[in-house]
Amino acid sequence: MGTIATINGIAEDNIATHNGGTAALYTNKNGETWAHTVYTTATGGNTIATDGNYKYHIFTSSGTFEVTQLGTVETVDYLVLAGGGGGGAGGPSGYYGSGGGGAGGYRTTVGTSGGGGSESVLTVSATSYAITVGAGGAGASVGTNHGTDASNSSIASALVATYGGGGGSAVSSGGTAAGGSRENDGHNGGSAGGGSGRYGDGGSRTSPVQGNDGGDGILLSSGRTPGGGGGGAGVAGQDSYADNYGGNGGNGQTSTITGSSVVRAGGGGGGWEQTGSPGSGGSGGGGSSTSTTGGAGGANLGGGGAGGHEGYAGGAGGSGVVIIRYTYQ
Repeated sequence: MGTIATINGIAEDNIATHNGGTAALYTNKNGETWAHTVYTTATGGNTIATDGNYKYHIFTSSGTFEVTQLGTVETVDYLVLAGGGGGGAGGPSGYYGSGGGGAGGYRTTVGTSGGGGSESVLTVSATSYAITVGAGGAGASVGTNHGTDASNSSIASALVATYGGGGGSAVSSGGTAAGGSRENDGHNGGSAGGGSGRYGDGGSRTSPVQGNDGGDGILLSSGRTPGGGGGGAGVAGQDSYADNYGGNGGNGQTSTITGSSVVRAGGGGGGWEQTGSPGSGGSGGGGSSTSTTGGAGGANLGGGGAGGHEGYAGGAGGSGVVIIRYTYQ
């Protein structure tokens, strides 16, 4: 049995009536299926809005996305962004600046994913999907080993964005902390944390690629030791550099999934020691240090927290977000 898509060159969905009857009520004509397009309907999210023929659901906190009717097109677009890592703490007097937190892992079908190309759309069915929005990591207190790693964001178990890595704290000149990692190093993550001053290495991005590496903290010829910037979804964190400047956080990525251009997932700026300047947060919610504590990453932007100045705490990372869109008309 055939399927009718057009009559006299007109798409059947655009025909209001046929032979005096409402076209939308026809199921067949002359024994052939009347091929009506069915659109997906769904519930859930903190915000539901439209952009042209798209409807999108924004989750700024965890919840449930329920497909109440599955459309002819059985796929959805998404942006899944994890929480940003917390910034490291500057050491007590004489113990250097600290690393910025890495941005949350960034996965999307619209635009460019963190550090790589766009991902495949997600096939759904008429069921409920648990949505998890990752929290940002806490900034480190003075004398602690790292900024705290953030939490993952996910659409059920089908798709997971990895937490942002915490920035390295300036605890001492090196060595091994609990868990077997050097206490000055930034943590690995979706985007990784920056290393603290005095040889702290930036962390590495995880696989699949969702972001970028953190910058290194460097012992300068002046003896100053600022920290590296946290990695962002678009760019790696910057190493600290001459004249006691903390490394800048890596910039985030721009998404148009809601119809507007929004930059998210910037890395936190690195802290500095005594004189100089802290690193700037990356575009898209990366935290920048003040003259004292590290600045916080942007809420629901997955930004990394900034590293603290010598003797001050690091900034908290920002929470993530999940956005799902589909054709609704």
